[in-house]
Amino acid sequence: MKRYLLPAALAALVIAGCGGGSTKTTSGSAGSSSSSSSSGGVQLGPAFGSFSTLPGTQRTVPPWNADDGTSLRGRLKAMGLAPLPQEGTVVHIHQHLDLYVNGQKVTVPALIGISEVGQFFSPLHTHDPTGIIHVESATASSFSLGEFFGVWGVQLTRTTIGSLHTGNGKVLRTWVNGKPLNADPTRIVLTPHQEIVIAYGTPAQMPAQVPSSYAFPAGL
Repeated sequence: MKRYLLPAALAALVIAGCGGGSTKTTSGSAGSSSSSSSSGGVQLGPAFGSFSTLPGTQRTVPPWNADDGTSLRGRLKAMGLAPLPQEGTVVHIHQHLDLYVNGQKVTVPALIGISEVGQFFSPLHTHDPTGIIHVESATASSFSLGEFFGVWGVQLTRTTIGSLHTGNGKVLRTWVNGKPLNADPTRIVLTPHQEIVIAYGTPAQMPAQVPSSYAFPAGL
């Protein structure tokens, strides 16, 4: 799969840890979101806590950048997620995220949750700007979309993304595997090969065609 250039030591860890692997996922560790309900077949956990406690949170309009590691460790600590010296293999699953703001595609950047400076990984991270989320945990845990946005440092609630709020003709809508989700998107429990779409804007700016799946590369 496509990689962005990393320092040699970190690149070796990425290559070693990101092949196929287990798709087992269970709930129950600190920092995970235990599933409490479902909606249209989508597992839902509790809503994510306040983003105001997370250092370096981006409450801005897009583009939203990946943290260079300056605030990432602090966010992980606040969320109860341990930084990993290499990608975990106990849980190894992937999802795809599409973001739209005011009718325009927003890039989910490379290296979310990966510190080049600190040489560590979050259990939730990205390697490239395709929108593929990598959930690679060293413990048998489940994780939520809210936790991914917490790792990224981009504010997300049922009515807010970044600094953008619903109202005055603007809406925030979510789909999972092509089906609309009438719930706080931070509650989505991440499961293998989900296609998640989040769109902000006027009703006319919502995507005309919402994908129901994503063609993951072989081995993911």
